[in-house]
Amino acid sequence: MTETFAVRSPLVTLAVTIDAGALVGIRFHADPGPSPRSALGREVRDQLHAYLAGERRHFDLPLELGGTVFQRAVWEALQRIPYGETRSYAQVARVIGRPRASRAVGRANHNNPVPIVVPCHRVVGADGALTGFGGGIELKERLLGLEGGRPTASSSQFVMF
Repeated sequence: MTETFAVRSPLVTLAVTIDAGALVGIRFHADPGPSPRSALGREVRDQLHAYLAGERRHFDLPLELGGTVFQRAVWEALQRIPYGETRSYAQVARVIGRPRASRAVGRANHNNPVPIVVPCHRVVGADGALTGFGGGIELKERLLGLEGGRPTASSSQFVMF
């Protein structure tokens, strides 16, 4: 059974969708909606609240992401970017074995069905500049700030994983 509910925080209101026992979607800047009805919905809400309050660094939720083989490889790589760190699109492309696929990595980020949980906000331009994000650049900057600051390309945190 599909369930969609709102998660509200001072940073953003999210529309969350779960289906068949897994998180399948998060949309930014959603209208306030219902509260979660299921135990999984309440767990998703609680983990998102804890993250957005700066109290959680990792998510432990069942995911059903769909996507192509390439997209799933990108999304798996994003989940390995440590909290508080960033990677460039080119670095992610190299990690998944497709060093010339930086733009395709960007498209996969754009199509990420569960942003925040799969942290596409941790991917930046080669020079450390903030680039496209479904929630907007301001929210991307705030999420990175929540995680401990926005490193630049020359930062010691900006390394391969």
